[in-house]
Amino acid sequence: MITTMDAAGRLVVPKAIREEAGLRPGEPLEVTVHDGRVEIVTAPRQVRIRERNGIRIAEPAGSYETLSEQTVRKTRDRLRGDRKPR
Repeated sequence: MITTMDAAGRLVVPKAIREEAGLRPGEPLEVTVHDGRVEIVTAPRQVRIRERNGIRIAEPAGSYETLSEQTVRKTRDRLRGDRKPR
């Protein structure tokens, strides 16, 4: 897909790409340049480590929307596909 940048430097990410990447309005994004390529990824979420029932867990430091079942399934399937056979 091709898009353009306006005079203020704003870039419109096409809807199909936003949907596939799971990007939502207001979501913090990290923008970097690697080997002349601009990369945009969701910013890492801040977490705090707590102990619950003797087990250390990470929980969000702020409030976040719960992931949809579709997002969890899609991520799980992608990660399983990335695994190397044992």
